[in-house]
Amino acid sequence: MATIRVDIVSAEGEIYSGDAKMVYAPARMGEVGIAPRHAPLLTALKPGEVRVEDPEGKEHFFYITGGLLEIQPHLVTVLADTALRGEQLDEAAALASKQEAEEALKGISDETDLARAQAELAEAEARYRAAQKLKGKR
Repeated sequence: MATIRVDIVSAEGEIYSGDAKMVYAPARMGEVGIAPRHAPLLTALKPGEVRVEDPEGKEHFFYITGGLLEIQPHLVTVLADTALRGEQLDEAAALASKQEAEEALKGISDETDLARAQAELAEAEARYRAAQKLKGKR
């Protein structure tokens, strides 16, 4: 069976390195599925969940806040701004962050603050969705 090498790294260091039969990532324009021998691609990532299906069929989940995705025929590299393993996600903390971001967005009047608040809300919502999804997998 063909596999593709996956490296997930952030400023904190290497998060994951291993072989996979399939990788899913939240690209800016939509989720991408990456199989072995995928065409080369470089794209920005938005906050969300990266899933890695290893050769045995086990899925590994990671939450990223954004970054870059580089795909080569035999290598996928996720350069994440920040990344957490699925088991490190705290659903209650993610919900609290989401609610704080929603409240902050209500009182914004300046355009630059609005863009920042919207980005923070998008990240908080993505973290909460990932935490909820992983809760069902545990």
